[in-house]
Amino acid sequence: MSTIVVCPKCSTQFEPTAAIAQSVRDEMAKEYNKKWQDSTKQKEEQFKKEKELLLKEQQDRELQWQKQQQAQAQKAEEDRKALETQIRKDLERRVGADFEHKLKLLEDDNKTSQAKLKEAREKELDFLKKMQDLQTREQEMELQMQRRLLDERNKLAELVKKEEEEKNKLRETEFDMKLKERDKQLDDQRKLIEEMKRKSEQGSMQLQGEVQELALEQMLRYAFPFDLVSEVGKGVRGADCIQTVRNSFGQECGKIIFESKRTKDFSEDWVEKLKADMRVLGADVAVIVTQAMPKDMSGFGERNGIWVCTFGEARSLVHVLRDAIIKIYTAAKSQEGKGDKMALLYSYLVSTEFSEQWRAIREGFMGMKISIQKERDAMEKLWKAREKQLEKVLLNAAHIRGSIEGIAGMDVDLNLLPDEDNSYLLE
Repeated sequence: MSTIVVCPKCSTQFEPTAAIAQSVRDEMAKEYNKKWQDSTKQKEEQFKKEKELLLKEQQDRELQWQKQQQAQAQKAEEDRKALETQIRKDLERRVGADFEHKLKLLEDDNKTSQAKLKEAREKELDFLKKMQDLQTREQEMELQMQRRLLDERNKLAELVKKEEEEKNKLRETEFDMKLKERDKQLDDQRKLIEEMKRKSEQGSMQLQGEVQELALEQMLRYAFPFDLVSEVGKGVRGADCIQTVRNSFGQECGKIIFESKRTKDFSEDWVEKLKADMRVLGADVAVIVTQAMPKDMSGFGERNGIWVCTFGEARSLVHVLRDAIIKIYTAAKSQEGKGDKMALLYSYLVSTEFSEQWRAIREGFMGMKISIQKERDAMEKLWKAREKQLEKVLLNAAHIRGSIEGIAGMDVDLNLLPDEDNSYLLE
């Protein structure tokens, strides 16, 4: 049930319930604010007290930590001083032994240096002896090689000559029985043969020579596949064929030039012409392969520095000449540069550079030796002084010990050294 209230001043009608509710709300709000402020103030005071307690506890902990740190630092300092004292004592005890060890090492190094110097001198003397022996052996080897080449050449000539004689004898034996049977046939055919020979001789001599040249080149290429066989063109001055000799490694060892002749008579002009060609081409050996041999030569041989042979003997002769060229090349190659190296070594041994370097080594060795001797003298002097001081201390300690023992008896132990070291005083 609502109650209507009329305002006496303005005659405004309203219900009092809303005003009372507002008043109650205001009163409750004031009371709540006051309680909240009181509660907040109490909490702030409590928080302030707790903060002060925490600060005090933190200060106490920091003070306690500082005290602990100071105690630890003091203990560490004491430990460090004790360790230094112990290290100093150990160093004083070991310095004598270390110095003796170092001195012994220096003496050993000195002995080692002297031994190495002696060994170097012995090696140098042995090297010079070996160089002299090597020169002597090289001269003997060269002389032996020349002798062997000459012996092999003579043996090969005799062997080829014997083989030719045996072939001739064999042919005579084989055909001796048949000659009589064919005499009549030969007589009948002789006329025909002479007629054919006359016609063949009327042919081109140049064509005959070219045929033999081609046959010679083909034979050389087939017999010596590693060598280079080259022909000389028509109209070009020089030999008919050039053979470049190569060893098993493909190295060029020398040249052999050939002149092919297929005529009835031998001409001495061929020898002089081929010698000139040999000089121009830089060849080592020159060979004339001819159908007509000189009158004073029954088989192949040398004539004024030029080898002369028939086409059938060419292959065997080239084998010998080629082998000799390869051996001479190998011997020359092995001797190459040895004279220069010996001259360079001798020049270095007598040079100022070598003498100055050797003088520097000798001066360094003498300086080291003198320095070691000085250090040894200084340490011996120091050891002697310390020994005298130690004798003085031990002597005075012995006097004090004797006086005290005379008064107090043998109950007092004043020995500075162990019992086994007392003999030191008697020395």
